[in-house]
Amino acid sequence: MLLSVAYDGRPYHGFVEQPGQRTVAGELLTALRQIDPTIARLDATSRTDRGVHARDQRVAFVPARPLALTAWTHGAQKHLPNSISIRRAWEVADDFFPRGHVVSKTYRYTLMFDEVRDPFCDGFVWRLTAGSRDDACRVMAEEAQALVGTHDFSAFRGAQDERESAVRTLLFCTVSPSPHDPRVAWVDVCGTGFLYHMVRIIVGTLVDVARGRRKPGTVQRALVSGDRREGGITAPPDGLCLQTYDLSGIDSP
Repeated sequence: MLLSVAYDGRPYHGFVEQPGQRTVAGELLTALRQIDPTIARLDATSRTDRGVHARDQRVAFVPARPLALTAWTHGAQKHLPNSISIRRAWEVADDFFPRGHVVSKTYRYTLMFDEVRDPFCDGFVWRLTAGSRDDACRVMAEEAQALVGTHDFSAFRGAQDERESAVRTLLFCTVSPSPHDPRVAWVDVCGTGFLYHMVRIIVGTLVDVARGRRKPGTVQRALVSGDRREGGITAPPDGLCLQTYDLSGIDSP
């Protein structure tokens, strides 16, 4: 069985289960076991960090017997907190492993240019208190062009990432003003895979250039050097949302 799960990441210590911590996977597994106590584990397409949100996290598991899809989208939902929602369910083979089918995944980071807090946006945006949104978008969009393609992203990963290879491929990285709110801009990043904190460091670097804290061309210099010190700050988790996936053989919601 495959689920599309949306969640507000603020109450959780990330997606993956951790001893002594409240996590999205922990809440989800507890709810699913109310319908089928035999479910052993969950296999997800991503491991979102503490405070990061998702609109379309994909999660697979093996049920004991076939049930109507509404057992998962409605039945299990009754046992979940309001901050987590099962949006859709598919039947897949028992040996379906989501990560093995990922063609690409897209993250959206939301920036808000506003000197004053907005309680309706807190926790879902990075609020920048100075500068023009449109000017910042132009600078960031130009800087982001260097990120597209296959590169060594060593300068754009967190210190805890110990994977041997930092080579990743970004299909696009766009910066656009929201047509709905003159304060808001979006950074959309689509790739075949990501490193720890990679999107947040990309956004932090773009913002640093837009604010004049880093010089134009910072992204290109960081890619060449592979030195984390050449990049910008790590953006806070609040504005980051896992948007959607392209999975081979599986349609999107």
